[in-house]
Amino acid sequence: MSTSAHAFLSVLAANGVDRIFQVPGESYIGLLDAVADFPQIDLVTCRHEAGAGFMACADGRLTRRPGVLMVSRGPGASNASIALHTAQQDAIPLILVVGQVPRKDLRREAFQEIDYRAMFGTVAKWVFEVTAPEQMAEAAYKAVRMATQGTPGPVVISIPEDLQQQQQPAVHWRAQMHDPLLPSLVALDRVRSLLTHAQRPLIIAGGAWDVPGGREALQAFAQAWQVPVCVAFRRHDIFPNSHPLFVGDLGLANPADQLALLHSSDLILALGTRLDDVTSQNFSFPAYPQPAQTLVHCYPDPRALGLHFATDLGLACHPKGLVEALTPSVTAPCPDARTLWARKLRETHLAMASWPQRVADDGVRFFEVIRHLKAQAPADLRVCLDAGTFAAPVYRHFGFDFPQRLMAPLSGAMGYGTPAAVATALREPQHPVVCLVGDGGFMMTGNEMILAVQRQLPILFILANNASYASIRIHQERAYPTRHLGTDLFNPDFAAMAQGFGMAVEKVEREDQIEAALRRGLQASGPYFIEVKTSLKVTLPQS
Repeated sequence: MSTSAHAFLSVLAANGVDRIFQVPGESYIGLLDAVADFPQIDLVTCRHEAGAGFMACADGRLTRRPGVLMVSRGPGASNASIALHTAQQDAIPLILVVGQVPRKDLRREAFQEIDYRAMFGTVAKWVFEVTAPEQMAEAAYKAVRMATQGTPGPVVISIPEDLQQQQQPAVHWRAQMHDPLLPSLVALDRVRSLLTHAQRPLIIAGGAWDVPGGREALQAFAQAWQVPVCVAFRRHDIFPNSHPLFVGDLGLANPADQLALLHSSDLILALGTRLDDVTSQNFSFPAYPQPAQTLVHCYPDPRALGLHFATDLGLACHPKGLVEALTPSVTAPCPDARTLWARKLRETHLAMASWPQRVADDGVRFFEVIRHLKAQAPADLRVCLDAGTFAAPVYRHFGFDFPQRLMAPLSGAMGYGTPAAVATALREPQHPVVCLVGDGGFMMTGNEMILAVQRQLPILFILANNASYASIRIHQERAYPTRHLGTDLFNPDFAAMAQGFGMAVEKVEREDQIEAALRRGLQASGPYFIEVKTSLKVTLPQS
């Protein structure tokens, strides 16, 4: 018998959904039962809704299809809210399916009831509560379309438990992507003229380039016009970091001399970025709200254009189509001033990205772990990063060249690393995966690594243990020197924990152990866990 749950799932399957992450709950067992009739859908059972949500976010980012997360009402939905925030901040398509109280109990403050339109309305792109079985297929169809069109993001579907098993015909509606808008000939001529006359142009490249052919189109355009490229916040793998025109990223700790150079640009091409607060250096680059430079802003969602910065030319189209129309078949000679400008930016970036030399006497300098990882990194390595100070040397020094990928949350959410690594290894088993996580983030969602053992995923987990919430400790040292209440951590034996999970384990307590440990971990055929006793002093502000 085809039920409303079957109708819902058949639409998801028709739109390419082949994996669902979930923590089971009695409020959606009707849906859960129906999944058994869809062998093409891999049901991934997780240990906490936050971990499941991060997995769905990572999966949505890799596939550009909606990552799907199913949770129970009340506590389950509350635990999953971090995934919605991450998807919204990172522009990731995500569908959160929440089992709801029976229809007759809606708005009666029933057991575990929440009004999800009120709860998630300012975070999700769309929140819908099913009130009749025949709405199930329609809700799935619209959820896919809403999650993927314009700026990708999260949607929420609330389904009362008593509406999931009524007889309904299965349908296979497919949400077709809209043909991308193309810039007008007038706009193309204007951008071409601006590029021709600019002495110090700069591209700020965002996440919209993560589409088939996007990176190649961006590189061809930058090379043809000899325009240096700075990537947006945590979008390092959009443009090859080894390329002479790569001049760094706009992140959380750009040095003053680099920012001064960037401010001296005379043309900014913001391509595929929303120009969020971090990328724009807390709305100071370019100047807010009226940039000192000519600003061309291109993004597929018109809402992002001019939202924060007055644009001289706003283009509501995909940047890939824009640059393909602007890339000449023959590269024109580059003005000397532009060559010098690009070279100066590149030299400044390389100086910033050089490996530090700070000395530690309280543990392993974690940037040495990253230096050795970079030296051994396969050309297609996936680096899944949690949030914390241990991640800083990855952003500043690692250097990504696609097909290497950086999987890191723009939202800065702790607990992302382990679930993201599991989801990445499930989705791309042909590529090696490394998870870098701190002791704080690991204790939030590290239990999800049991899936790596269950499915024998060859993930290398590297845990940085400095017994501190070090990112917050740094802020304390700056604001309240010598007073750091609440940021010290009393940790368990992480290696013993991983061993108890059934993983191969080793500890690194000296820097001469790093190289061999990484080699063993990268060559392992199953999950491998390395605990690194890291220096806290090296991460703290120098006195």
